[in-house]
This record gives sequence, structure tokens and C-alpha cells, in this order.
Amino acid sequence: MSILVDGNTRLLVQGITGGEGSQHARRSIAYGTNVVAGVTPGRGGQLFDDKVPIFNTVKDAVRATGANVSIIYVPAAGAADAILEAADAGLPLVVCITEGIPVLDMVKVRRALQGSGTRLIGPNCPGVITPATRTRVGIMPVQVFSPGKVGVISRSGTLVYEAVAQLTHLGIGQSTCVGVGGDPVIGTRQREVLEMFNADPETAAVVLIGEIGGNAEQEAAEYIKAEMTKPVIAFIAGATAPPGRRMGHAGAIISGNTGTAAAKKAALREAGATIVESPSEIGSTTQRVLRERGLI
Repeated sequence: MSILVDGNTRLLVQGITGGEGSQHARRSIAYGTNVVAGVTPGRGGQLFDDKVPIFNTVKDAVRATGANVSIIYVPAAGAADAILEAADAGLPLVVCITEGIPVLDMVKVRRALQGSGTRLIGPNCPGVITPATRTRVGIMPVQVFSPGKVGVISRSGTLVYEAVAQLTHLGIGQSTCVGVGGDPVIGTRQREVLEMFNADPETAAVVLIGEIGGNAEQEAAEYIKAEMTKPVIAFIAGATAPPGRRMGHAGAIISGNTGTAAAKKAALREAGATIVESPSEIGSTTQRVLRERGLI
């Protein structure tokens, strides 16, 4: 099994005719993902690469193709409206890759989505991938992924790729990998993804990659301590970042004691997670934990 996306995913690409949208739509199709529609206002009735129908609106695309997941490559100025359009069309899952969406726009989007039935992954994220069904909803380099039983959650895109490459090299495959996004306001936080992996019978362990800023890792630690039945291997990026300076992601800024790497690691360690001190050791530490638990 998997979480969020699988062989039943019928993907709609918002912004399919743009540079990023077209490039990654082609890569997802080549990987095996079922891309059923694209949306670009004013281009309705055309075909993308002579096979994927393009629509003017998300509602038209959903009505005609039965799309059930949307991926958004729309530029920052229009990305919030694109998310809301997808939600208004009733899509249960929306993944937004776009970086640089104004925080106030995302505050409004998050409030609008409450109770809507639409789950948002992102923005400013690499997306979601399930290797077993070759379902890629995002920008992930597919060559490093392999099917297996370790779930991966990360605020950082590049650290997903690094961790997964290490796991794959060691013969440890992944059930689903989720990049939740690095902005201060995102749709789905680590704790919610942990809940999904905990409920997935085919996920045996979880690698959680956090970073400085905010308190999402502390929320995850609370869930791990109270409910998690599977081993969690955690790495926190940004241990050397000075307070008050943003490091990479808009959300990666230390403001107060809870945002430090030390505070996050302490909370996760106390909750029972295995802490990795160096990114180069994510794979080997996961392998050790899996062996200790008799999972490999």
C-alpha cells in the first residue's frame, strides 16, 4: 500500500503549458504516472504533446476526465487562486510546488480549505511519490527512488533525494515519500503525514527530516510519543544556523527556543525517535534500526 498517491491517481496539471509544468508533466508521464488533463486558461481544447487534453478550468477538467489529484506549477502571483480553484472543483488532494507565495495569501488559503475536504501538500515542496506504482506528483528525480516499506517525510526537497539515494543504495525501498514544504504556512504538517504512515500496513518505519524554525517537529514528537507504533528515524537540518537569520526556506528561521535544532532533537529523542546527527548517516542509521527491529 501507500499514502496519498497510488495507481488510482488521475493527475491534473495546472500550468501544464508553462516551462516547469510541461517539463515535469513529461517526466511524470515517462515514469508511468497517469496524467489525464492539463489546465491553462485560454488554451482549452488543445492537446499537450498530442495526447493530454487541456482545459480552461479545473472544473471542466475534472468533469471530463475524472481527475482526482492536482499538481500546481503556477507562478507565485496566481498560485493561491489555483489552489482555491482546485478545491472548489472538489479535488481531494492538491500538491503545490510553487515557491514564493506571499504568506498572507497562504493564511487565506489555509483558512478557506478548513472543512473543504481538500488536502493540500506544500507549497514550496518537491511533491509526493509512490515508487511501487510509479506515481510521481511533483519534481522528484525518479532514478533515486525504489519500492519498499520505509516512508519518508521532509520539509526539504534536496534532503529527500539525499536520504532516498542512501536508502536505495542500501537496498531499502520506500513506500511513499512526502515533501511537506518549507514555507511558514503549509497545508499538511509532519504530524499528519506520520498519522497516515502509522495507519499504512505496508509502511514499516519512517524517516522524518525536519529543519530549524517553527514547532512542527515538536508536534510530530507529541504524536510519536503518544501514538506511533513504528520506528522513526529523524534528522534536523540547520544545527549551525544563527538565530534570526533565515537559512534556505522561508520557514527556516529560529525565533524563540522551540525553533532551534537542539530543541527539536531533544523533543524527538524524548519521544522515542532515533536521532541522526549527520545527513550522511540517514541511510546507515535507518538500516541499523530496521535490523534491530527485525524488519530486514
